[in-house]
Amino acid sequence: MPPRGQPTARQQRLGAELRKLRETAGFSAKYAAELLGTNPIQMSHMEAGRSGVSEERLRRMAALYACQDRALIDALVAMAGENGKGWWDAYRDVLPPVSLDLAELEHRAVHLHLVQISHIPGLLQTEAHARASFAYAVPELEPDALDALVAHRMHRQVVFERSTVPEVVAIIHEAALRIRVGGVAVARQQLRHLCEFSESGRVEVRVIPFEADAFAGAGATMYYAGGAVPQLDTVQLDAPHGVIFLDALSQLARYRTLFGKLKRDTLDVVESRDRIHRIEREL
Repeated sequence: MPPRGQPTARQQRLGAELRKLRETAGFSAKYAAELLGTNPIQMSHMEAGRSGVSEERLRRMAALYACQDRALIDALVAMAGENGKGWWDAYRDVLPPVSLDLAELEHRAVHLHLVQISHIPGLLQTEAHARASFAYAVPELEPDALDALVAHRMHRQVVFERSTVPEVVAIIHEAALRIRVGGVAVARQQLRHLCEFSESGRVEVRVIPFEADAFAGAGATMYYAGGAVPQLDTVQLDAPHGVIFLDALSQLARYRTLFGKLKRDTLDVVESRDRIHRIEREL
């Protein structure tokens, strides 16, 4: 089978984890390939996510690399068995690959920790709010592109219909709740939508109030997706040049610590819901 031309972020992540295991064992790609009965080119393709890897080969790799973490090995085997397709595949060639990667990341996540200071998290937006947000883009989007982006953002909420719904915690600063994206009517609808999520128990919505003492995290933003094991967690960040995914253990530890700090500055769930209702009345 020829190498994949454009592996997904998750396929690349599997390859990267295989490379980490090899490097931790102190093996060169050439030496590992010889032990596995393959060649360095095929090894390179597997570690770049351009070629699949069978369960038998993956477990052989783990044994050769002396990896004793059974939970990690099983999680990697599960990743290797995925075909990378889902509802998001309908948007291939319509939206950038990163949009599909984000949808797949959510679909596979065990938990999602969201932090926004000046925006409502995309996963929790109403259609009207999402449309107003995308319509503000510069340069202005063509109608078809705008419709596709809005439809994709709304479709992402199927994550709440999974048989096993991920634990979702959303930390939102009061500033984001008071910004009237799309006008007063749209903003009020969005606030009611957040309360519905909170009241249903599908999302733990926590508000950082303006009066939070000594709060210094105004520059923080986070999309943290928990994997089947902590080593497979991923942080997604928006940057001026595009979307980036972080998965180094030191980076993951940093963002877990940051999330804990931010959570300490929030109101509890009931107080947060009351604050959102109050803001809705005041708009």
